Amino acid sequence: MNKAFVKESEQDEDDDIPHAQALPPGTRNYITPEGYGRLRDELTQLMNVERPAVVQVVSWAASNGDRSENGDYLYGKKRLREIDRRMRFLTRRLDIAEVVDPAAQPNRDQVFFGATVLYLDSAGEEHQVTIVGVDEAEPLAGKISWISPVARALIKSREGDTVTLRTPGGVETLEILEVRYP
Repeated sequence: MNKAFVKESEQDEDDDIPHAQALPPGTRNYITPEGYGRLRDELTQLMNVERPAVVQVVSWAASNGDRSENGDYLYGKKRLREIDRRMRFLTRRLDIAEVVDPAAQPNRDQVFFGATVLYLDSAGEEHQVTIVGVDEAEPLAGKISWISPVARALIKSREGDTVTLRTPGGVETLEILEVRYP
């Protein structure tokens, strides 16, 4: 196909990982020591275990002859691209990561990165969230990113404070019940 009809971008499309949250321009990639360790362990696992195993399968499948209908070869090549894409992503994220240890937080009565906050919403329901880095956020497990709207509303508040959270459904009031650090 002629290159004139193909849209090419400056960035490799393989590097875009849909489930990864982008960092706002000019912000740092804060991460807890545990989150950094998990990302580093995942990169090591991919590099030292998964990738060599897939390479071995692909080279075996390639030695079998016709590659066009060889499922092991085709799947293996696809899996290698996925592993390489994830490894590039993890390497970039680890390179720009700024590890922040919540246990070293001097202002333990105020909400900052790494705090676990118990709050009461407008409906009277209690919620407990821990403010973590973008790469370690798991909202269903109560770990929210420090750039999320809830975290931004909670940051710098103290126990007993009432903060305002603006949502698409309207304005909600949150009452801070407890602030803890590990």
